[in-house]
Amino acid sequence: MLSLLFLALAVRASPAPAGTFNILSMNVAGLPAILNGNGESGDKTTNTALIGQTFNKYDFDVIHVQEDFNYHATLYANDNHAFRTATSGGVPFGSGLNTLSKFDWLDFARVKWDTCSNASENDCLTPKGFTFMRLRIDEGVYVDCYNLHADAGTEAGDETARAANLKQVANYIDTWSTGNAVLVFGDTNSRYTRTDDGIRVFKTQNGLTDAWVQDIEGGTYPAAGANALLCPNGVPTDADCEVVDKVLYRGSALVALTNTGFFYDTARFLSPDLKTLTDHNPVRVGFAWTLASTLRQSDLQGGPHGTWFTDLPSLPAAPKARVLTLSGAKRLDSVAITLTSGANFKHGGTGGTAASLTLATGEAIVSGTLCWAQYKNHTRNFYAQFTTSAGRTVTTGTMTSDCATMVAPTGFGVVGFFGQDGDEMDQLGFIYAKQ
Repeated sequence: MLSLLFLALAVRASPAPAGTFNILSMNVAGLPAILNGNGESGDKTTNTALIGQTFNKYDFDVIHVQEDFNYHATLYANDNHAFRTATSGGVPFGSGLNTLSKFDWLDFARVKWDTCSNASENDCLTPKGFTFMRLRIDEGVYVDCYNLHADAGTEAGDETARAANLKQVANYIDTWSTGNAVLVFGDTNSRYTRTDDGIRVFKTQNGLTDAWVQDIEGGTYPAAGANALLCPNGVPTDADCEVVDKVLYRGSALVALTNTGFFYDTARFLSPDLKTLTDHNPVRVGFAWTLASTLRQSDLQGGPHGTWFTDLPSLPAAPKARVLTLSGAKRLDSVAITLTSGANFKHGGTGGTAASLTLATGEAIVSGTLCWAQYKNHTRNFYAQFTTSAGRTVTTGTMTSDCATMVAPTGFGVVGFFGQDGDEMDQLGFIYAKQ
């Protein structure tokens, strides 16, 4: 029975080698009208319905919205994206951050700001912050996406809080997105011309590129302390003005991201009488993605618990596996792999009984089966079996009813791992290299 299940769930890692997608960031001005009219014309329920309808009309792939508070139901009633985050609530309960997407994701988290300020705005009224999700673009192709709404205003307290907000996201990226492609897009309430906003932290700390700076400003950042490059009211005539809604990105050793065009989409979001629907210019960026010719990844299996890890940044050139070691008993405790170069990677805890397999010259690990289940209210990997090109296997743990077999692309083999771990193996995926 289980073997039939494995056969049904066998997955060969064969994503397309390249593709495209577009993203949109939009502050939808969803604060109750009695609190903040935001300066837009028309009533907010009507405007929000038009925004949702426009989301469908222009076929956006991934949308981050901010200030999606008390008109959230109207927005979603007029939108048809397959994957959408559940609201965290209206004012004063929710963050106003949501995502609408054609792609599914895993490992979703909402994080509240550690610092807020009411110096000139009511930023502490709601639990503003940022969201994180690992967007699945294709088989084993993930991009870590962050949506944020930073502290507003220009008083000293606002500047301090905003810089702390952006630093908090940068630190989170360093912990949870190491080795991964990353997209940060949302309402940063920041301008490069402001000295104390702290927006450059994403470039200096995380190696992210600002799509507007790259595509519109020719790669030159506006000088800190210079006059603000304000956009005119209404529809901008071009994108050569700076807004606080940013799109920042980076690729990884596995997947390259290329900016194919930055746009202010204000003209797409107008009422029948050609009035803007929100006080922010919606920001759209197109992206092309391309996989490295010699690397691939499997999908992740298990649960979103434990500490993030990936061997991808540490792989030597032309890696090949030499020894694979699994440890487990009732569950999968750890995985370890030694490469022919001498590099060694181990993840998980210290328990279980070890089972090792030493590969012969020219032999590669070509498939792996994982089974998972609940333990102490967390989904963990319970079982692992790997098979080599010579038909040899190594196994540990206990089978469950939820399993998947992942098969390396032709000519590739397992050379490392990525996922989340702790005392045991919570989440696991395989890194393949061309052999």
